[in-house]
Amino acid sequence: MNRPERAFPRQEIRLERRLPTYWRVTFDLPPVNIFGPRETLRLGEIITAIEQDEQVKVVVFDSAVDGFFITHYDFLAPLEESANIPPGPTGLQALPDMLVRLSKAPVVSIASIRGRATGVGSELALASDMRFASREKAILSQWEVGAGLVPGGGPMARLPRLMGRGRALEVLLSADDINGDLAERYGYVNRSIPDAELDGFVDALAMRIASFDKQAIADTKQLVDVASLPRDSEIKPEWDAFIAALGRPASQKRIKALMDRGFHRAGDVENRLGFYVGQLGS
Repeated sequence: MNRPERAFPRQEIRLERRLPTYWRVTFDLPPVNIFGPRETLRLGEIITAIEQDEQVKVVVFDSAVDGFFITHYDFLAPLEESANIPPGPTGLQALPDMLVRLSKAPVVSIASIRGRATGVGSELALASDMRFASREKAILSQWEVGAGLVPGGGPMARLPRLMGRGRALEVLLSADDINGDLAERYGYVNRSIPDAELDGFVDALAMRIASFDKQAIADTKQLVDVASLPRDSEIKPEWDAFIAALGRPASQKRIKALMDRGFHRAGDVENRLGFYVGQLGS
């Protein structure tokens, strides 16, 4: 598919150092915060900065685009753009590499979810240490199976550890939208918070943790990781399966059907992706 001209030149992932100990990473990729090879490289640079900085203790991820935290991977980007990004320090491919490194970094990562966290957005949230969702506006999903794909960023390894096998399979195989309250009930997020209170709650928590001793934070997190994080070897097959699925005719047919309906553009398909993938087999 030909990649269309970008209609929104102001596309960036911003790093704001609010304090030496407290950083914010904001996704501003209008119109719907699609995440592709260029964003993978930029976020990888930010993850490296987080790992190497001696003062930062807390990093919050949020969005400047109304209705969207991060949506899915960029299916209009030529596949070779993703394939040509070299593996990261873990030996994993670039996207799963930076998510694994975020999980293991000696800082606290918090996803503040307002809008749709679907596909990559869900995977970034799952790789973060904590997730807080807007009760009215957050939607999480792993929609890929509905389009004939396999999620590639680690949710099969992470979701069962958070919510158990049955609920993880429900999220993955239903490929449907999960609202903030249900996400809290299932353990997909820490809490579902009224939208008007979300920013204040996350900021207060981040500031509180940022006031603590960094070594105590890092040591405590590392010990929790021993009991809770998947091994890197569990993550690798997911990306391989995602890339393999992209080449299957059945997947290409379903993605084309979504494109024909308005996928990858602002509008109803991106706003209700769970509904639309459920219609593809009808």
